[in-house]
Amino acid sequence: MASISEWYAEKNVLITGATGFMGKVLVEKLLRSCPKVNGIYILVRPKAGQSMQERVQDMMTCKLFDRVREDNPEFHQKVIPISSELTQPGLAISPEDVQKLTSCINIVFHCAATIRFDEPLKHALQLNVIATQQLLSLAQQMQHLHAFIHISTAYANCNRRHIDEVIYPPPVEPKKLIDSLEWMDDGIVCDITPRLIGDRPNTYTFTKALAECVIQQESHKLNIGIIRPSIVGASWQEPFPGWIDNFNGPSGIFIAAGKGILRTMRASNDAVADLIPVDVVINLTLAAGWYTSVHRPKTSLVYNCTTGGINPFHWGEIEHHVMSTFKRNPLEQAFRRPNANITSNYLMNQYWILVSHKFPAFIYDLFLRLSGQKPQMTRIFNRLHKAIGLLEYFSSQDWEWKSDNMHMLMSELSPEDRKTYNFDVRQLNWPEYIENYCIGTKKYVLNEDMSDIPAARQHLRKLRNIRYTFNTVLLVFIWRVFIARSQMARNIWYFVVSLCFKFLSYFRASSTLSQ
Repeated sequence: MASISEWYAEKNVLITGATGFMGKVLVEKLLRSCPKVNGIYILVRPKAGQSMQERVQDMMTCKLFDRVREDNPEFHQKVIPISSELTQPGLAISPEDVQKLTSCINIVFHCAATIRFDEPLKHALQLNVIATQQLLSLAQQMQHLHAFIHISTAYANCNRRHIDEVIYPPPVEPKKLIDSLEWMDDGIVCDITPRLIGDRPNTYTFTKALAECVIQQESHKLNIGIIRPSIVGASWQEPFPGWIDNFNGPSGIFIAAGKGILRTMRASNDAVADLIPVDVVINLTLAAGWYTSVHRPKTSLVYNCTTGGINPFHWGEIEHHVMSTFKRNPLEQAFRRPNANITSNYLMNQYWILVSHKFPAFIYDLFLRLSGQKPQMTRIFNRLHKAIGLLEYFSSQDWEWKSDNMHMLMSELSPEDRKTYNFDVRQLNWPEYIENYCIGTKKYVLNEDMSDIPAARQHLRKLRNIRYTFNTVLLVFIWRVFIARSQMARNIWYFVVSLCFKFLSYFRASSTLSQ
């Protein structure tokens, strides 16, 4: 049987969401490990004043593609952008491009989705469900299609504690919901959203569950595979350790902790932090595409791509390793020294938010106002609290995911393919991975130079000295106020001061005698 790389040779691949985090890693891996792939077609839309061509050019010049660039400086010729807009009918693909795609595409990887947890329901439905329906419709017209691989999420069924590798019944029939919401005002939809999503925490997990249902309805017409990654983090090994390009999920939390902005977070120290490296997800995705095409399973296979049941790591352990990493490799211009703590107690967390977040933000913004600058720290903390609040549901409890299909797929790979497309998370060394992750946020998200670490350490020492000085002055001030009102307090104060003087005198005398 042909290896995975040999199978992808001369194939034409369609990828949605190629300019996103996972999409970029998928494009890079295909180009590097399957150099004979014929063409990679990517759906792209103009965004933020950039044309489709400019966005693709920016993506190609990214450091992520350095290894591919060394092997093949002309690699960009294999990447063919197709103008598209997921919120428009027919995905806004021109008739000429539809003809091109339906006549040549061999495999589809559907990575595009909105990953915002607080996305309005209508928009989340459009991007995660309706766009999936339209892509499936396009896929059914493809004359040489071997497989359709959909990227879902392990939390699509987070209302269950034990999650099998099956597609569960939807919370509501997708077509009925889409038809009902079509005529509703956005304000009404917003009001009824909590009742619609039920026991799911947000519109993201809700619409991802609906998208799986839509795919199941079309599974008899196509060879389909579904990948369910948990919390996708920085790369483990490929193309190099620690690559990350966004503030989403844990990345923003790690950076806030490293900058000294984040001091407290409500989570369970003992809860499993089900992070999954992005390269593990991509390797599994490519292997699933090969298996689905070659073996053509009778039913759509679901792959729970998680670490908790195989190689668990807990939020309390992550806190320890993140703090120790940023103390050794500090971020530049930190607000305070890194010292974040996790607590599951609501009242304790609110206390530390008041003392360590809101009060310092108020003081700092007051200083900015007095110096004629625009206040910003309160706004930053408000955004941080919102982000942490959205993650709280996932950091305070555990789930059990079955991963039989992932193990089955691993057993089907040759020894060479297991190395090239490694998704065996049993080999993952968590302390090393978290360290590389933190350094990756410093190098690739904040674009900080590792050669500036000595200056960053000097800045932390300066912050430490400022903190010690402030605490000492505050202690003396409180004691002086207290001493002025209490004879007992004065006696204790003078006793402590005299004891200190006696100790210093003894120390000096001992030093003189020893000389």
